[in-house]
Amino acid sequence: MKRFIIAFLCTTAVVFGQNTNRFFKTAAMQSEDVLQVVVSDGIYKIRFFTPEIIETAFIPNGESYKETSHAVVLQPEKLAVKLRESENSLAFKTKKSAVIIQKSPFQIQYYYKDILITSEKEGFLKKDKNDAIQFNLNPNETLYGGGARALGMNRRGNRLQLYNRAHYGYETRAELMNYAMPLVVSSNKYMIHFDNAPIGYLDLDSKKNNTLTYETISGRKTYQVIMGDSWYELIDNYTDLTGKQPMIPRWALGNFASRFGYHSERETRNTIKAFKKEKIPVDAVILDLYWFGKDIKGTMGNLEVYKDSFPNMKQMVSDLKNQGVKTILITEPFVLTTSKKWNEAVKKDVLAKDSLGKPYTYDFYFGNTGLIDIYNPKGKKWFWNVYDNLKHLGVAGIWGDLGEPEVHPSQLLHATGTADEVHNIYGHDWARLIAEGYAKDYPNERPFILMRAGYSGSQRFGLIPWSGDVNRTWGGLQSQPEIALQMGMQGLGFMHSDLGGFAGANLDDDLYIRWLQYGVFQPVYRPHAQEEVPSEPVFRSDRAKKLAKKAIELRYKLLPYNYNLVFQNYRTGAPLMRPLFFEEDTSELLNNATSYFWGNDFLITPIVNPNVTEKEVYFPKDNYWFNFYTDTIIKGNGAQKVTVVEDHIPTYVRAGAFIPMTNKSIQTTEEYTFNAFDLHFYYHPSVEESKTEIYSDDGKTRNAYEKEAYEVLQISAEVSKKKIIIDFSDHVGEEYMIGNKKMNLIIHNITSKPKKVKLNRKATDFNWDTSKHQLTIPFNWDLNKRTELTIKL
Repeated sequence: MKRFIIAFLCTTAVVFGQNTNRFFKTAAMQSEDVLQVVVSDGIYKIRFFTPEIIETAFIPNGESYKETSHAVVLQPEKLAVKLRESENSLAFKTKKSAVIIQKSPFQIQYYYKDILITSEKEGFLKKDKNDAIQFNLNPNETLYGGGARALGMNRRGNRLQLYNRAHYGYETRAELMNYAMPLVVSSNKYMIHFDNAPIGYLDLDSKKNNTLTYETISGRKTYQVIMGDSWYELIDNYTDLTGKQPMIPRWALGNFASRFGYHSERETRNTIKAFKKEKIPVDAVILDLYWFGKDIKGTMGNLEVYKDSFPNMKQMVSDLKNQGVKTILITEPFVLTTSKKWNEAVKKDVLAKDSLGKPYTYDFYFGNTGLIDIYNPKGKKWFWNVYDNLKHLGVAGIWGDLGEPEVHPSQLLHATGTADEVHNIYGHDWARLIAEGYAKDYPNERPFILMRAGYSGSQRFGLIPWSGDVNRTWGGLQSQPEIALQMGMQGLGFMHSDLGGFAGANLDDDLYIRWLQYGVFQPVYRPHAQEEVPSEPVFRSDRAKKLAKKAIELRYKLLPYNYNLVFQNYRTGAPLMRPLFFEEDTSELLNNATSYFWGNDFLITPIVNPNVTEKEVYFPKDNYWFNFYTDTIIKGNGAQKVTVVEDHIPTYVRAGAFIPMTNKSIQTTEEYTFNAFDLHFYYHPSVEESKTEIYSDDGKTRNAYEKEAYEVLQISAEVSKKKIIIDFSDHVGEEYMIGNKKMNLIIHNITSKPKKVKLNRKATDFNWDTSKHQLTIPFNWDLNKRTELTIKL
């Protein structure tokens, strides 16, 4: 314990004692892994989930311990923990981390590898009638988190309401949006997750006194401190705690046709027909609320096909499926008193109640309504039956809209609590309802669940969030990378935006083009908007259509790379979009959202202003970067200005990277095969060793990895001045049928014709492009054999 006591004594100048009315009494191990600390006003329970995750719960005198967590799924590991006590302190520790408790004045501190990470300040207390807890902050910490907001990357200085609420038409600043989370992420590579669902506030040092405060109306007084050696390890640990995102179906990486909305079967069919005519790839069509009613108002809650407009829905869905196009239908949790299902919902007791036990009704934009009580087993079953009926229509995906819920009166009562107690987890548990229904009734199928509201850990239900009703302006576009990067750090790696912008009748082709070009390198490619201005490229000007088509075709060419990012997210929680400071922890980059990594190998800089011909791009150091379109090489050494062209946004590839791409144009992911592809290797003599793994499966089977129904290609390169050796091997699951790979290996930056190219020590054909400085080697890779290519320079 000596080491920790020394560290504690050295830091007393920068931390503060807790509530002066709180006094230490006793401490003892309650079980093998739970430390119970009795103080004058209650009991602390402290335990390690892992050496990197510590949970602390406080139970005030007169209250009982609330065990249920809506976020946490991890079971604590069996760890070798030690408790040592001295006259004025306790050390509760593992080999990596420790909780140091000062007895007088009472103080709790958290250490990781002998370094003070964070400490309680006032501890648990009452603040303006709310329950609260305060932590000390380092003056130089940058803070992220709190869910989806548009505030700039550094959210320190803001007091954030924890209440999911839509912000229609937002642009560069939105303090409150659809998806709030009680989670703080520090630039010092730790997180604090306040494990409590009811509404409240997250104060990120708004009074500039180096204080972090969480406030809530009620509930658990429990939090977890999550730590890690790197950003990737930190997020991996957090998503171990709250759950990993399941693999999404591969078709969800394709292009969507979507708007508010398609009024009829004829309009829907004609839209897809237009995509096919223009040869613009498309994988899904989304039907907004007109599928169940002719009018916007008065029909919500019908939740059945409006046959006047969609007389042959099942046949239409089948016909589109045969063209490789999936159908997704919108649903909402509101049942209007004017809807076809109102009487049924009342009779079957599926609605939230008032204080007299009657369905609680109220007015909002769409009409007079009740709200489905998904916390009532009757409501949950009734709602799943709606989705089961849609599945029998052939529907491939679910869009859950207004799930904050958009209007949720505080007086409304659910089966498990008040509206304010469950408001922030309603979308979370709605996604759970669908995910569990699929797991039970369609156990081999990956669900597609598109929702704009959720909670900590909603990613484990497969929830795919989007950033709400963003304004169709340059200001709306400017906030999107920040929102996606922040949410990726908080476990929601598939956060994306309505490409082109949603709100407003702004017809700006330049904005539309730049947004869709950015969309190539964001998780879900889904143009969507109010119908005053078309969201679909097939209905835009010839120029916009041409450039949008080019962007969409690139999105499809990157399918093998992008699908591998989905797998990485599933296994490690790594977001698809990653901040530059994941690689360089400098103060300059901690607030930077103007550029980001797409996976490990792409450096992306969206163009978010009009008439840009030159853009400053930060090139991470100790790397060389290839212009994806010209192969021009830039040495990474900080910010440099680059020329911006109309055809694409600035896109660079890391030297030494392997980038798999499709080798032919495809119109839907149904045409995709991983048995024939191009593999681009960005050769640079400064990178002496390179390696990658590329995952693939059938793109649709749930838990394919666990079922051994997958393959992983393992590729490595060794580089010297005279030679490049590339080694190909593979790991194939026992339940996966494989075929040999027909590949074109394309090596960039080969400035002179190679002397020899050998495949498994035998000379093989190759083509060297003198103008592009690219070497192309076509070959068949027999996956039953280890394969080696040798290029003598």
